[in-house]
This record gives sequence, structure tokens and C-alpha cells, in this order.
Amino acid sequence: MEQAKKKTLADSIWDFLASVKLAIVIFALIAISSIVGTVLEQRGSPEQNLEILTRLFGKSLAPTLFSISEKLGFMDMYHSWWFTGFLVLFSVNLIICSIDRLPRIWKLIHEPMGPLTEDRIAKFALGREITLKGKANSVKDSVSRALGKAGFHAAEVDEDQGFSLFAQRGKYSRLGVFITHFSILIILIGALIGIRFGFKAYLNLPEGAVAQAAFSGDGKEIPFGFQVRCDTFQVDFYGRSDMPKEYRSWLTVFKDGREVLRKSIAVNNPLSYEGITFYQSSYGIVPGSLDQGRFILNLVSRDGKSTTINPRLGDSFQLPSAGITAKIIDFSPALRIDEHGHAITYANQMNNPAVLMEFSESGKKTFSGWLLKRHPETWQLPDGSRIEFLDYWGVEFTGLQVRKDPGVWIVYFGCIAMSIGLVIAFFMNHRKLWVKLVEQKNTTRVMIGATTNKNKASLERRVDKIVSILKKEQEGDT
Repeated sequence: MEQAKKKTLADSIWDFLASVKLAIVIFALIAISSIVGTVLEQRGSPEQNLEILTRLFGKSLAPTLFSISEKLGFMDMYHSWWFTGFLVLFSVNLIICSIDRLPRIWKLIHEPMGPLTEDRIAKFALGREITLKGKANSVKDSVSRALGKAGFHAAEVDEDQGFSLFAQRGKYSRLGVFITHFSILIILIGALIGIRFGFKAYLNLPEGAVAQAAFSGDGKEIPFGFQVRCDTFQVDFYGRSDMPKEYRSWLTVFKDGREVLRKSIAVNNPLSYEGITFYQSSYGIVPGSLDQGRFILNLVSRDGKSTTINPRLGDSFQLPSAGITAKIIDFSPALRIDEHGHAITYANQMNNPAVLMEFSESGKKTFSGWLLKRHPETWQLPDGSRIEFLDYWGVEFTGLQVRKDPGVWIVYFGCIAMSIGLVIAFFMNHRKLWVKLVEQKNTTRVMIGATTNKNKASLERRVDKIVSILKKEQEGDT
């Protein structure tokens, strides 16, 4: 009795874990949790998540909801024990469901086909009957040809009053659902590997600076094992507007003191090295750096000769025109002339960089003016020479999202397997067909019966095609 009770308990547990209802419940819990994890910034600062909750639920409820969310692990959901538990339970459910159903499906796949009686064929929901002139032996050849044109390669059995033919196609398509189950497990394994052994961090890297680590949302330092340097950064805008069209960083990777990789990155065009990927995420001006950078100016004389110089704010330099000296007086990252004719800075971004220069000859000030990087018409000087304002280097930083996901290739493989499984499961089917030839004097009665596990309309068209071919061939012989 104790063994019977244990067996009954084991069966109950097995049935519970193999339940489709359990799969739906777990999947719903994972989906709901993921929605919450998408709304809240994972590993973000408490202030940021508190602000999100305040916007959604108001100031009165936000602190309480923040406290509950923090205790439940929603601030770092994908690393929490309960989310991992959902994934593991979902995996166990898929495995047991597959084990529970696979033997029956495997038996159906390998079940041998044989001839059926007239009564059995007549009971098929999908069946046709046609009478053809001629002996069963000659009609059999016509039927075999018609089956071949419809995609069936039939086996045949001699009988007392004629022949039986039978064929099947797509028997292994029944395994499509199991391939899909397998692919989901592969994706979950890849995701768990990424969660446990990967990371997502952030790095604000100034132009010219070198970093060997990034920082997670909670401020934890994550070393790379190599160094990365931001050589320069550039933003392109739409026309004369302040809307960024593209922002791009030029990065160089160093390993053991030597350069190993150099690449420019933009949004959706990252740099990857040793499994770590750097994505272009944001940009900005390094605080307190506006008087520390270097201008990249190209001096062009009246005869077209050019020289590139790199002065700092406050420096003076000689122009190609003899006797004229230029001095850098001021800089604005975003210059605009207001309605009173005054130059003002309207943003703390490099939206419209401008440099104010004062020109003198023989120690006497002659004129001054603003040179705007995005307005080349301001570069021209009265004497025919020009100063091309190319960049102000060393004052901007590139915001990088740094990610390592060792399970990503496993996830990709799982996605490919899932695509294959879904195509097999939804667009392929297991079709079986039987044909009975019964000879009657100078005619032969042809009975066709067919069955499929899905897409009955497609099989019905094939059966109609077989009948149509037989009729046309009979009319041609006549």
C-alpha cells in the first residue's frame, strides 16, 4: 500500500509538472515580471526608480511601492532567485511535457502502414471514389502515376480482386513541436548563462581618456582586462537644426600596452572585443572642461596653402597674412544672437560651437568676431584668408553602454532552432493516403481515403488533383 501511495504521489507530481495549465501560469508570471522589470530601471539608482514610480502612481504611493519592489528584487529582477526559479520551473515543465508526449508521437511516426478494407476507407472524412474503364492491373499504373504527380510514392499489395496502394508524407513533421520545446530550453539556458556570467555597465569616456573598467548601475566597478581610449567624438545634425542626426565615437583598444583594434562606433554599430561590446549610448560635455580643450583650426592663406594648429583658449597665433595676429578670447558650445544683438549660450551641449577671436596688426586691435563650426561662411576673413573651425577637442565625453553576454550565441542558436521548429509545426503536416482498386468486369472501382494531423484543405486539394489526373488520363485513352 505504501508503494501504491508513493506511486500515486509521484504520478500526481508528474501530471502537475506536465500540465499545459502550469506552462501558461508560469509563462504569464514571467511576462508580468518582465513588464515590471522593463518599467523599472534594472540596477538603476534609487532616485531614478523612485522618480519613475512617482510619475506612475503619485508621491503618496511611490515610497511604499519602491520599498516593496526593492524587497521583492524588482530593481535587479533578472538576477533574483525567484525569476531564475520561474525559468527553471518553466524548463522542467517543457522537459516533462515533451517526455510525456514523445513516446506516443514516436509510435505514430513509426507505425507501419498497410492495406485497409473497403469499409475502413469508406469511413474516412476525406475520401473519393471513381470508376475507371479497364482492368485493375492497367488502372494501377495510372493510379501510381497520379499519386506520384501529387507527391506520394506509394507501396502496393496484390489482392484477390485488385490492388491496395498506400503512402504517407511528412511523418517527421510531428516532431516540430518538440524542436520548438528544445529551442526554448536552449534560449533559456543561454539567457541564464548571460544573467549569471555577463554584465551590463556604463562608461562616460572623455576625448583622449583611457579606461579599463566600466560601472554597473549600483556603482560596482567591472574591469575589462584591456584598455579602451576615446580618440575623438563627433555629432552630425539635421541641416541647421539642433536635432542630432548621428553621433559617432572613434575608439582604440589596447591590450598589454599595444594597440589591437581601432573602430568608429555609432548607434547600432558597436565595437566588440574579447566578448565585451561597446554601444554608442549618449554624449555630453565634461563638467569644468570648456576652458581646457584644444581647438583644431585650419589656417588657409589667400593662395590656398593651409596649416593646422591646436591652440587653447587665450592663446595667440600668427595668420598666413603677414603681420596679423589672432587671439582666442572666448568660446560658446551653443551660440545664439538674441533680439538685442547679444551673443548668448542657449544650451550646455555642443549644438552650435563658436569661438570668439580678436585680430590685431602691429599690436593694434583691428577687428573681432565669432567663428561658428557649423557655419563655414563665418570663417572668411577680410583679407581673403580664412580660419576653418574644425573642432574643439577634449571637452566632450562619449557615453558608452558596455555589455558582456557569453550566452548570446546560444540564444541565437536557439532562435534559429525555434524558427525551424515553428515552420515544421505550422506549415508541414503528416499525410496518409490509401487507395483501393476493386476490379468489376471491364471496369475498376477506385476508392481513395486520406487523413492528416492538420491542414485538411491542402490534402483535400491533393486528393482532388489525383482524381482529376485519373479522369483526364481516362478521357485521353478513350
